[in-house]
Amino acid sequence: MSQDRVIIFDTTLRDGEQSPGASMTKEEKLRIAKALEKLKVDVIEAGFAIASPGDFAAVKLIADTIQDSTICSLSRAMDADIDRAAEALAGANHGRIHTFIATSPIHMQHKLRLQPDQVVEQAVRAVTRARNLCPDVEFSCEDAGRSEIDFLCRIIEAAIDAGARTINIPDTVGYAIPHQFGEMIKQIIQRVPNADKAVFSVHCHNDLGLAVANSLAAVTAGARQVECTINGLGERAGNAALEEIVMAIRTREDVLGVQTGIVTENILAASRLVSGITGFVVQPNKAIVGANAFAHESGIHQDGVLKHRETYEIMSAQSVGWHTNKLSLGKLSGRNAFRSRLAELGIELQSEADMNLAFARFKELADKKHEIFDEDLQALVSDTLTEVVEHVKLVYLDVASRMGETPQARVVLNVDGQEREASAPGSGPVDATFKAIEQIICSESILQLYSVNAITQGTDSQGEVTVRLEKAGRIVNGNGADTDIVVASAKAYINALNLMREGAYRAHPQAAAV
Repeated sequence: MSQDRVIIFDTTLRDGEQSPGASMTKEEKLRIAKALEKLKVDVIEAGFAIASPGDFAAVKLIADTIQDSTICSLSRAMDADIDRAAEALAGANHGRIHTFIATSPIHMQHKLRLQPDQVVEQAVRAVTRARNLCPDVEFSCEDAGRSEIDFLCRIIEAAIDAGARTINIPDTVGYAIPHQFGEMIKQIIQRVPNADKAVFSVHCHNDLGLAVANSLAAVTAGARQVECTINGLGERAGNAALEEIVMAIRTREDVLGVQTGIVTENILAASRLVSGITGFVVQPNKAIVGANAFAHESGIHQDGVLKHRETYEIMSAQSVGWHTNKLSLGKLSGRNAFRSRLAELGIELQSEADMNLAFARFKELADKKHEIFDEDLQALVSDTLTEVVEHVKLVYLDVASRMGETPQARVVLNVDGQEREASAPGSGPVDATFKAIEQIICSESILQLYSVNAITQGTDSQGEVTVRLEKAGRIVNGNGADTDIVVASAKAYINALNLMREGAYRAHPQAAAV
Protein backbone atom coordinates (compact mmCIF):
# COMPACT_ATOMS: atom_id res chain seq x y z
CA MET A 1 0.00 0.00 0.00
CA SER A 2 1.18 3.50 -0.81
CA GLN A 3 2.39 5.36 2.27
CA ASP A 4 0.24 8.37 1.39
CA ARG A 5 -2.99 6.32 1.30
CA VAL A 6 -5.18 6.00 4.41
CA ILE A 7 -7.47 2.96 4.58
CA ILE A 8 -10.99 3.85 5.70
CA PHE A 9 -12.43 1.13 7.93
CA ASP A 10 -16.12 1.71 8.64
CA THR A 11 -17.63 0.16 11.75
CA THR A 12 -21.12 1.71 11.60
CA LEU A 13 -22.64 -1.77 11.36
CA ARG A 14 -20.75 -3.06 14.40
CA ASP A 15 -19.62 -0.36 16.82
CA GLY A 16 -22.23 2.10 15.55
CA GLU A 17 -24.90 -0.47 16.27
CA GLN A 18 -23.82 -0.53 19.91
CA SER A 19 -25.50 2.85 20.45
CA PRO A 20 -28.57 2.08 22.60
CA GLY A 21 -31.52 1.77 20.22
CA ALA A 22 -29.41 1.89 17.05
CA SER A 23 -29.45 -1.84 16.32
CA MET A 24 -30.48 -2.83 12.81
CA THR A 25 -32.09 -5.73 11.00
CA LYS A 26 -29.96 -7.65 8.52
CA GLU A 27 -31.86 -6.06 5.61
CA GLU A 28 -31.14 -2.59 7.00
CA LYS A 29 -27.49 -3.52 7.48
CA LEU A 30 -27.27 -4.64 3.86
CA ARG A 31 -28.71 -1.34 2.64
CA ILE A 32 -26.09 0.55 4.62
CA ALA A 33 -23.33 -1.80 3.42
CA LYS A 34 -24.31 -1.07 -0.19
CA ALA A 35 -24.13 2.67 0.53
CA LEU A 36 -20.68 2.18 2.07
CA GLU A 37 -19.56 0.21 -0.97
CA LYS A 38 -20.76 3.07 -3.18
CA LEU A 39 -18.67 5.41 -1.00
CA LYS A 40 -15.73 3.09 -1.77
CA VAL A 41 -15.08 2.37 1.89
CA ASP A 42 -12.07 0.04 2.02
CA VAL A 43 -13.19 -2.18 4.91
CA ILE A 44 -16.73 -2.69 6.22
CA GLU A 45 -16.97 -4.21 9.69
CA ALA A 46 -20.31 -5.94 9.20
CA GLY A 47 -20.85 -7.15 12.75
CA PHE A 48 -19.83 -9.52 15.51
CA ALA A 49 -20.72 -12.93 14.10
CA ILE A 50 -20.89 -14.89 17.35
CA ALA A 51 -22.98 -12.28 19.20
CA SER A 52 -26.29 -13.72 17.96
CA PRO A 53 -27.80 -15.73 15.08
CA GLY A 54 -29.06 -12.42 13.68
CA ASP A 55 -25.61 -10.85 13.68
CA PHE A 56 -24.15 -13.96 12.03
CA ALA A 57 -26.84 -13.85 9.34
CA ALA A 58 -26.16 -10.14 8.71
CA VAL A 59 -22.39 -10.64 8.38
CA LYS A 60 -22.95 -13.60 6.04
CA LEU A 61 -25.49 -11.72 3.90
CA ILE A 62 -23.17 -8.75 3.51
CA ALA A 63 -20.14 -10.96 2.83
CA ASP A 64 -22.07 -12.85 0.16
CA THR A 65 -23.40 -9.66 -1.47
CA ILE A 66 -20.76 -6.91 -1.37
CA GLN A 67 -18.19 -7.21 -4.15
CA ASP A 68 -15.63 -4.43 -3.76
CA SER A 69 -15.06 -3.66 -0.07
CA THR A 70 -13.31 -6.00 2.36
CA ILE A 71 -15.91 -7.46 4.75
CA CYS A 72 -14.81 -7.85 8.35
CA SER A 73 -16.23 -9.62 11.40
CA LEU A 74 -15.15 -8.88 14.95
CA SER A 75 -14.21 -11.71 17.32
CA ARG A 76 -12.85 -11.99 20.80
CA ALA A 77 -9.57 -13.89 21.15
CA MET A 78 -11.50 -17.14 21.54
CA ASP A 79 -11.63 -20.18 19.28
CA ALA A 80 -15.42 -20.25 18.97
CA ASP A 81 -15.57 -16.54 18.07
CA ILE A 82 -12.90 -16.90 15.41
CA ASP A 83 -14.45 -19.99 13.86
CA ARG A 84 -17.86 -18.34 13.72
CA ALA A 85 -16.40 -15.25 12.07
CA ALA A 86 -14.65 -17.36 9.45
CA GLU A 87 -17.87 -19.24 8.73
CA ALA A 88 -19.81 -15.99 8.23
CA LEU A 89 -17.10 -14.60 5.93
CA ALA A 90 -16.73 -17.73 3.80
CA GLY A 91 -18.52 -16.20 0.80
CA ALA A 92 -16.69 -12.86 0.81
CA ASN A 93 -14.53 -11.77 -2.12
CA HIS A 94 -12.17 -10.41 0.51
CA GLY A 95 -12.80 -11.21 4.17
CA ARG A 96 -11.06 -10.11 7.33
CA ILE A 97 -11.17 -11.50 10.86
CA HIS A 98 -10.71 -8.77 13.48
CA THR A 99 -9.76 -10.30 16.81
CA PHE A 100 -9.08 -8.41 20.02
CA ILE A 101 -8.08 -8.72 23.65
CA ALA A 102 -7.77 -6.12 26.40
CA THR A 103 -4.27 -4.88 27.21
CA SER A 104 -4.66 -2.20 29.89
CA PRO A 105 -3.82 -3.09 33.50
CA ILE A 106 -7.35 -2.27 34.67
CA HIS A 107 -8.93 -4.52 32.02
CA MET A 108 -6.47 -7.39 32.44
CA GLN A 109 -6.90 -7.38 36.22
CA HIS A 110 -10.62 -6.73 36.64
CA LYS A 111 -12.21 -7.97 33.40
CA LEU A 112 -9.98 -10.73 32.04
CA ARG A 113 -8.41 -11.69 35.39
CA LEU A 114 -5.31 -12.78 33.50
CA GLN A 115 -1.62 -12.07 33.93
CA PRO A 116 0.15 -10.20 31.11
CA ASP A 117 1.95 -13.37 29.96
CA GLN A 118 -1.39 -15.14 29.66
CA VAL A 119 -2.84 -12.27 27.62
CA VAL A 120 0.07 -12.42 25.15
CA GLU A 121 -0.32 -16.19 24.88
CA GLN A 122 -4.05 -15.91 24.19
CA ALA A 123 -3.51 -13.16 21.61
CA VAL A 124 -0.94 -15.22 19.72
CA ARG A 125 -3.17 -18.30 19.77
CA ALA A 126 -6.12 -16.26 18.46
CA VAL A 127 -4.18 -14.58 15.65
CA THR A 128 -2.64 -17.92 14.61
CA ARG A 129 -6.02 -19.61 14.48
CA ALA A 130 -7.57 -16.70 12.55
CA ARG A 131 -4.64 -16.63 10.11
CA ASN A 132 -5.16 -20.32 9.34
CA LEU A 133 -8.80 -19.60 8.44
CA CYS A 134 -8.48 -16.23 6.69
CA PRO A 135 -5.48 -14.57 5.01
CA ASP A 136 -6.43 -11.09 6.28
CA VAL A 137 -6.25 -10.76 10.08
CA GLU A 138 -6.45 -7.63 12.22
CA PHE A 139 -5.48 -7.59 15.88
CA SER A 140 -6.72 -4.96 18.36
CA CYS A 141 -5.37 -4.06 21.78
CA GLU A 142 -8.57 -3.13 23.59
CA ASP A 143 -8.18 -0.06 25.83
CA ALA A 144 -4.77 0.66 24.31
CA GLY A 145 -5.19 4.31 25.32
CA ARG A 146 -4.73 3.29 28.96
CA SER A 147 -2.21 0.50 28.33
CA GLU A 148 1.48 0.54 29.20
CA ILE A 149 3.55 1.16 26.08
CA ASP A 150 6.16 -1.51 26.90
CA PHE A 151 3.43 -4.16 27.07
CA LEU A 152 1.78 -2.84 23.91
CA CYS A 153 5.04 -3.16 22.00
CA ARG A 154 5.51 -6.70 23.29
CA ILE A 155 2.04 -7.99 22.39
CA ILE A 156 1.98 -6.20 19.02
CA GLU A 157 5.32 -7.75 18.01
CA ALA A 158 3.99 -11.18 18.96
CA ALA A 159 0.72 -10.63 17.05
CA ILE A 160 2.58 -9.59 13.89
CA ASP A 161 4.85 -12.64 14.17
CA ALA A 162 1.71 -14.78 14.45
CA GLY A 163 0.31 -13.37 11.20
CA ALA A 164 -1.62 -10.19 11.92
CA ARG A 165 -1.21 -7.72 9.07
CA THR A 166 -3.23 -4.87 10.61
CA ILE A 167 -2.62 -3.70 14.18
CA ASN A 168 -5.33 -1.54 15.70
CA ILE A 169 -4.66 0.82 18.62
CA PRO A 170 -8.09 1.75 20.02
CA ASP A 171 -8.79 4.59 22.42
CA THR A 172 -11.68 2.50 23.72
CA VAL A 173 -12.87 4.89 26.42
CA GLY A 174 -12.07 8.20 24.71
CA TYR A 175 -9.32 9.02 27.21
CA ALA A 176 -6.56 10.20 24.88
CA ILE A 177 -5.41 13.74 24.10
CA PRO A 178 -4.24 14.35 20.49
CA HIS A 179 -0.57 15.17 21.06
CA GLN A 180 -0.20 12.36 23.59
CA PHE A 181 -2.01 9.81 21.38
CA GLY A 182 0.01 10.76 18.31
CA GLU A 183 3.23 10.38 20.27
CA MET A 184 2.13 6.93 21.50
CA ILE A 185 1.46 5.77 17.92
CA LYS A 186 4.84 7.13 16.81
CA GLN A 187 6.66 5.37 19.66
CA ILE A 188 4.95 2.04 18.98
CA ILE A 189 5.81 2.11 15.27
CA GLN A 190 9.44 3.00 16.07
CA ARG A 191 9.88 0.44 18.86
CA VAL A 192 8.15 -2.65 17.42
CA PRO A 193 10.89 -4.47 15.44
CA ASN A 194 8.54 -5.97 12.84
CA ALA A 195 6.29 -2.89 12.49
CA ASP A 196 7.08 -2.71 8.77
CA LYS A 197 5.09 -5.93 8.25
CA ALA A 198 1.76 -4.43 9.39
CA VAL A 199 -0.53 -1.49 8.76
CA PHE A 200 -1.19 0.47 11.96
CA SER A 201 -4.77 1.48 12.62
CA VAL A 202 -6.62 3.61 15.18
CA HIS A 203 -10.15 3.44 16.55
CA CYS A 204 -11.04 6.48 18.66
CA HIS A 205 -14.09 7.11 20.82
CA ASN A 206 -15.51 10.58 21.38
CA ASP A 207 -16.04 10.78 25.14
CA LEU A 208 -14.05 14.04 25.31
CA GLY A 209 -15.08 15.19 21.84
CA LEU A 210 -11.58 14.39 20.52
CA ALA A 211 -12.11 11.25 18.40
CA VAL A 212 -11.44 12.96 15.06
CA ALA A 213 -8.55 15.01 16.44
CA ASN A 214 -6.94 11.91 17.97
CA SER A 215 -7.39 9.96 14.73
CA LEU A 216 -5.73 12.69 12.66
CA ALA A 217 -2.88 12.98 15.19
CA ALA A 218 -2.34 9.24 14.74
CA VAL A 219 -2.31 9.59 10.95
CA THR A 220 0.34 12.29 11.26
CA ALA A 221 2.34 9.87 13.42
CA GLY A 222 2.19 7.07 10.84
CA ALA A 223 -1.16 5.27 11.23
CA ARG A 224 -2.53 4.30 7.83
CA GLN A 225 -5.96 2.97 8.72
CA VAL A 226 -8.69 4.91 10.54
CA GLU A 227 -11.73 3.15 12.01
CA CYS A 228 -14.78 5.39 12.00
CA THR A 229 -18.56 5.51 11.56
CA ILE A 230 -21.12 7.42 9.56
CA ASN A 231 -22.37 10.43 11.58
CA GLY A 232 -19.96 9.45 14.38
CA LEU A 233 -22.46 6.81 15.54
CA GLY A 234 -21.27 4.55 18.35
CA GLU A 235 -21.29 3.64 22.01
CA ARG A 236 -21.61 6.40 24.58
CA ALA A 237 -20.52 9.65 22.86
CA GLY A 238 -19.79 7.82 19.62
CA ASN A 239 -16.80 7.24 17.35
CA ALA A 240 -14.71 9.33 15.01
CA ALA A 241 -17.04 10.50 12.23
CA LEU A 242 -16.13 9.13 8.81
CA GLU A 243 -17.29 12.26 7.03
CA GLU A 244 -15.11 14.49 9.22
CA ILE A 245 -12.02 12.29 8.90
CA VAL A 246 -12.34 12.02 5.12
CA MET A 247 -13.03 15.70 4.48
CA ALA A 248 -10.25 16.81 6.85
CA ILE A 249 -7.80 14.63 4.94
CA ARG A 250 -9.09 15.92 1.62
CA THR A 251 -9.26 19.60 2.63
CA ARG A 252 -5.92 19.68 4.49
CA GLU A 253 -3.85 17.41 2.28
CA ASP A 254 -1.26 20.20 2.36
CA VAL A 255 -0.67 19.48 6.06
CA LEU A 256 -1.56 15.81 6.43
CA GLY A 257 0.03 14.66 3.18
CA VAL A 258 -2.30 11.67 2.72
CA GLN A 259 -5.37 10.71 0.71
CA THR A 260 -8.33 8.33 0.88
CA GLY A 261 -10.23 6.55 -1.87
CA ILE A 262 -13.65 7.75 -0.67
CA VAL A 263 -16.11 9.11 -3.24
CA THR A 264 -17.04 12.11 -1.13
CA GLU A 265 -20.06 13.09 -3.22
CA ASN A 266 -21.86 10.07 -1.72
CA ILE A 267 -21.28 11.08 1.91
CA LEU A 268 -24.58 12.90 2.45
CA ALA A 269 -26.69 10.05 1.04
CA ALA A 270 -24.97 7.59 3.39
CA SER A 271 -25.46 9.96 6.33
CA ARG A 272 -29.18 10.28 5.69
CA LEU A 273 -29.61 6.56 5.20
CA VAL A 274 -27.96 5.77 8.54
CA SER A 275 -29.94 8.52 10.28
CA GLY A 276 -33.23 7.26 8.84
CA ILE A 277 -32.61 3.62 9.74
CA THR A 278 -31.34 4.21 13.27
CA GLY A 279 -33.62 7.14 14.14
CA PHE A 280 -30.60 9.17 15.28
CA VAL A 281 -31.24 12.62 13.85
CA VAL A 282 -28.18 14.56 12.68
CA GLN A 283 -27.86 17.84 14.60
CA PRO A 284 -28.18 20.92 12.34
CA ASN A 285 -24.70 22.23 13.22
CA LYS A 286 -22.99 18.86 12.64
CA ALA A 287 -19.87 19.26 10.47
CA ILE A 288 -20.20 18.20 6.82
CA VAL A 289 -23.68 16.60 6.96
CA GLY A 290 -25.67 18.91 9.27
CA ALA A 291 -28.44 21.02 7.73
CA ASN A 292 -26.53 24.21 8.61
CA ALA A 293 -23.10 22.98 7.52
CA PHE A 294 -23.17 25.17 4.40
CA ALA A 295 -25.73 27.78 5.53
CA HIS A 296 -24.78 31.43 6.03
CA GLU A 297 -26.89 33.76 8.17
CA SER A 298 -24.48 36.65 8.71
CA GLY A 299 -24.76 39.38 6.11
CA ILE A 300 -20.99 39.72 6.00
CA HIS A 301 -20.62 35.99 5.37
CA GLN A 302 -23.36 35.98 2.73
CA ASP A 303 -21.75 38.88 0.91
CA GLY A 304 -18.37 37.17 0.97
CA VAL A 305 -19.68 33.84 -0.31
CA LEU A 306 -21.57 35.54 -3.14
CA LYS A 307 -18.41 37.30 -4.21
CA HIS A 308 -16.14 34.29 -3.82
CA ARG A 309 -17.25 31.02 -2.21
CA GLU A 310 -13.92 30.28 -0.55
CA THR A 311 -14.08 33.41 1.58
CA TYR A 312 -16.22 31.49 4.07
CA GLU A 313 -16.39 27.91 2.72
CA ILE A 314 -13.35 25.65 2.84
CA MET A 315 -15.10 22.97 0.76
CA SER A 316 -18.05 23.03 -1.61
CA ALA A 317 -21.44 21.68 -0.59
CA GLN A 318 -21.52 19.62 -3.78
CA SER A 319 -18.26 17.88 -2.85
CA VAL A 320 -20.04 15.96 -0.08
CA GLY A 321 -23.35 15.41 -1.86
CA TRP A 322 -25.43 18.49 -1.11
CA HIS A 323 -27.50 19.61 -4.11
CA THR A 324 -28.57 23.18 -4.70
CA ASN A 325 -31.26 22.28 -7.21
CA LYS A 326 -34.75 21.30 -6.12
CA LEU A 327 -36.45 18.26 -7.57
CA SER A 328 -38.55 19.60 -10.42
CA LEU A 329 -41.09 16.83 -10.25
CA GLY A 330 -44.75 17.15 -9.38
CA LYS A 331 -48.02 15.30 -9.65
CA LEU A 332 -47.87 15.45 -13.46
CA SER A 333 -44.40 13.89 -13.63
CA GLY A 334 -44.04 10.44 -15.14
CA ARG A 335 -42.40 7.24 -13.99
CA ASN A 336 -39.29 7.68 -16.14
CA ALA A 337 -38.55 11.13 -14.72
CA PHE A 338 -39.04 9.74 -11.21
CA ARG A 339 -36.77 6.77 -11.90
CA SER A 340 -34.12 9.04 -13.43
CA ARG A 341 -34.05 11.32 -10.39
CA LEU A 342 -33.69 8.36 -8.03
CA ALA A 343 -30.71 7.19 -10.08
CA GLU A 344 -29.12 10.64 -9.84
CA LEU A 345 -29.49 10.47 -6.06
CA GLY A 346 -27.87 7.03 -5.97
CA ILE A 347 -31.08 5.33 -4.82
CA GLU A 348 -31.50 1.76 -6.07
CA LEU A 349 -34.77 -0.14 -5.87
CA GLN A 350 -34.42 -3.88 -6.06
CA SER A 351 -37.59 -4.74 -7.96
CA GLU A 352 -40.29 -3.28 -10.18
CA ALA A 353 -42.74 -3.85 -7.31
CA ASP A 354 -40.62 -1.57 -5.09
CA MET A 355 -40.53 1.02 -7.88
CA ASN A 356 -44.31 0.88 -8.30
CA LEU A 357 -44.86 1.33 -4.57
CA ALA A 358 -42.37 4.20 -4.35
CA PHE A 359 -43.94 5.93 -7.36
CA ALA A 360 -47.43 5.57 -5.90
CA ARG A 361 -46.25 7.16 -2.65
CA PHE A 362 -44.56 9.91 -4.61
CA LYS A 363 -47.86 10.71 -6.34
CA GLU A 364 -49.67 10.78 -2.98
CA LEU A 365 -47.06 13.20 -1.63
CA ALA A 366 -47.26 15.38 -4.75
CA ASP A 367 -50.97 15.89 -4.08
CA LYS A 368 -50.16 17.26 -0.62
CA LYS A 369 -46.98 19.21 -1.27
CA HIS A 370 -46.30 21.76 -4.00
CA GLU A 371 -42.51 21.40 -4.06
CA ILE A 372 -40.80 18.07 -3.60
CA PHE A 373 -37.15 18.01 -2.55
CA ASP A 374 -34.46 15.37 -2.75
CA GLU A 375 -34.80 14.90 1.01
CA ASP A 376 -38.48 14.02 0.52
CA LEU A 377 -37.45 11.29 -1.89
CA GLN A 378 -34.91 9.88 0.54
CA ALA A 379 -37.57 9.58 3.24
CA LEU A 380 -40.16 8.22 0.83
CA VAL A 381 -37.88 5.49 -0.49
CA SER A 382 -36.63 4.61 2.99
CA ASP A 383 -40.25 4.09 4.03
CA THR A 384 -40.90 1.99 0.91
CA LEU A 385 -37.99 -0.34 1.62
CA THR A 386 -38.89 -0.97 5.26
CA GLU A 387 -39.83 -4.62 5.09
CA VAL A 388 -42.35 -5.40 7.81
CA VAL A 389 -45.64 -7.23 7.73
CA GLU A 390 -48.39 -4.74 8.55
CA HIS A 391 -50.38 -6.60 11.19
CA VAL A 392 -51.64 -3.20 12.29
CA LYS A 393 -52.68 -0.49 9.81
CA LEU A 394 -53.91 3.03 10.38
CA VAL A 395 -57.39 3.40 8.89
CA TYR A 396 -58.64 6.68 10.39
CA LEU A 397 -57.40 9.36 12.75
CA ASP A 398 -59.37 12.28 14.15
CA VAL A 399 -57.71 14.60 16.66
CA ALA A 400 -59.26 17.61 18.36
CA SER A 401 -56.93 20.08 20.08
CA ARG A 402 -58.18 23.42 21.38
CA MET A 403 -56.58 25.92 23.74
CA GLY A 404 -57.84 25.41 27.28
CA GLU A 405 -59.35 22.01 26.52
CA THR A 406 -57.94 18.48 26.82
CA PRO A 407 -56.94 17.09 23.40
CA GLN A 408 -58.91 14.05 22.24
CA ALA A 409 -57.95 11.46 19.63
CA ARG A 410 -60.16 8.91 17.87
CA VAL A 411 -58.29 6.14 16.07
CA VAL A 412 -59.47 3.32 13.82
CA LEU A 413 -56.97 0.53 13.21
CA ASN A 414 -57.08 -2.58 11.06
CA VAL A 415 -55.64 -5.34 13.25
CA ASP A 416 -55.08 -8.60 11.38
CA GLY A 417 -58.01 -7.86 9.09
CA GLN A 418 -60.44 -6.56 11.69
CA GLU A 419 -61.22 -2.89 12.27
CA ARG A 420 -61.06 -1.70 15.87
CA GLU A 421 -61.70 1.74 17.28
CA ALA A 422 -60.72 3.67 20.41
CA SER A 423 -60.75 7.22 21.75
CA ALA A 424 -58.48 8.72 24.39
CA PRO A 425 -57.54 12.07 25.96
CA GLY A 426 -53.95 13.20 26.26
CA SER A 427 -51.67 16.06 27.26
CA GLY A 428 -51.33 16.88 23.56
CA PRO A 429 -52.58 15.55 20.21
CA VAL A 430 -49.70 13.08 19.82
CA ASP A 431 -50.03 11.81 23.39
CA ALA A 432 -53.79 11.32 22.87
CA THR A 433 -53.15 9.46 19.61
CA PHE A 434 -50.62 7.10 21.19
CA LYS A 435 -52.97 6.39 24.12
CA ALA A 436 -55.82 5.60 21.75
CA ILE A 437 -53.59 3.21 19.80
CA GLU A 438 -52.51 1.54 23.05
CA GLN A 439 -56.14 1.06 24.09
CA ILE A 440 -56.54 -1.11 21.01
CA ILE A 441 -53.20 -2.91 20.93
CA CYS A 442 -52.31 -3.17 24.65
CA SER A 443 -48.62 -3.69 23.82
CA GLU A 444 -47.45 -2.92 27.38
CA SER A 445 -44.37 -1.29 25.86
CA ILE A 446 -42.59 1.79 27.18
CA LEU A 447 -42.04 4.84 24.98
CA GLN A 448 -38.30 5.54 25.24
CA LEU A 449 -37.87 8.10 22.48
CA TYR A 450 -40.08 10.40 20.43
CA SER A 451 -38.16 12.42 17.85
CA VAL A 452 -39.46 14.78 15.16
CA ASN A 453 -37.38 16.07 12.29
CA ALA A 454 -38.56 18.42 9.52
CA ILE A 455 -37.30 16.82 6.32
CA THR A 456 -37.22 20.06 4.33
CA GLN A 457 -37.93 23.75 4.79
CA GLY A 458 -41.37 25.35 4.85
CA THR A 459 -44.59 24.76 6.74
CA ASP A 460 -45.63 22.11 4.20
CA SER A 461 -42.52 20.07 4.93
CA GLN A 462 -42.87 16.41 5.69
CA GLY A 463 -42.29 15.59 9.31
CA GLU A 464 -40.17 12.50 9.92
CA VAL A 465 -40.94 10.88 13.27
CA THR A 466 -38.97 8.22 15.12
CA VAL A 467 -40.61 6.28 17.94
CA ARG A 468 -38.55 3.94 20.12
CA LEU A 469 -40.47 1.36 22.14
CA GLU A 470 -39.00 -0.92 24.80
CA LYS A 471 -40.45 -4.10 26.23
CA ALA A 472 -38.67 -6.51 28.56
CA GLY A 473 -35.25 -5.05 27.74
CA ARG A 474 -35.78 -5.22 23.99
CA ILE A 475 -36.00 -2.21 21.68
CA VAL A 476 -37.69 -1.38 18.39
CA ASN A 477 -37.46 1.82 16.36
CA GLY A 478 -40.49 2.83 14.28
CA ASN A 479 -40.43 5.50 11.59
CA GLY A 480 -43.14 7.48 9.86
CA ALA A 481 -43.30 10.48 7.55
CA ASP A 482 -46.18 12.72 6.55
CA THR A 483 -46.98 16.37 5.99
CA ASP A 484 -49.29 16.06 9.03
CA ILE A 485 -47.04 15.58 12.05
CA VAL A 486 -49.72 13.79 14.09
CA VAL A 487 -50.31 11.32 11.26
CA ALA A 488 -46.53 10.83 10.94
CA SER A 489 -46.40 10.13 14.68
CA ALA A 490 -49.19 7.57 14.44
CA LYS A 491 -47.45 5.89 11.49
CA ALA A 492 -44.18 5.70 13.43
CA TYR A 493 -45.84 4.25 16.52
CA ILE A 494 -47.69 1.66 14.43
CA ASN A 495 -44.50 0.81 12.52
CA ALA A 496 -42.81 0.10 15.88
CA LEU A 497 -45.74 -2.07 16.98
CA ASN A 498 -45.56 -4.07 13.75
CA LEU A 499 -41.83 -4.61 14.24
CA MET A 500 -42.56 -5.74 17.77
CA ARG A 501 -45.20 -8.22 16.61
CA GLU A 502 -42.80 -9.53 13.96
CA GLY A 503 -40.30 -10.27 16.71
CA ALA A 504 -37.86 -7.78 15.18
CA TYR A 505 -36.59 -6.75 18.58
CA ARG A 506 -33.21 -5.12 18.58
CA ALA A 507 -31.09 -6.09 21.52
CA HIS A 508 -28.30 -3.75 22.59
CA PRO A 509 -25.18 -5.74 21.59
CA GLN A 510 -22.88 -5.39 24.58
CA ALA A 511 -20.51 -8.23 23.78
CA ALA A 512 -17.69 -6.07 22.44
CA ALA A 513 -16.24 -2.65 23.04
CA VAL A 514 -13.09 -2.16 20.99
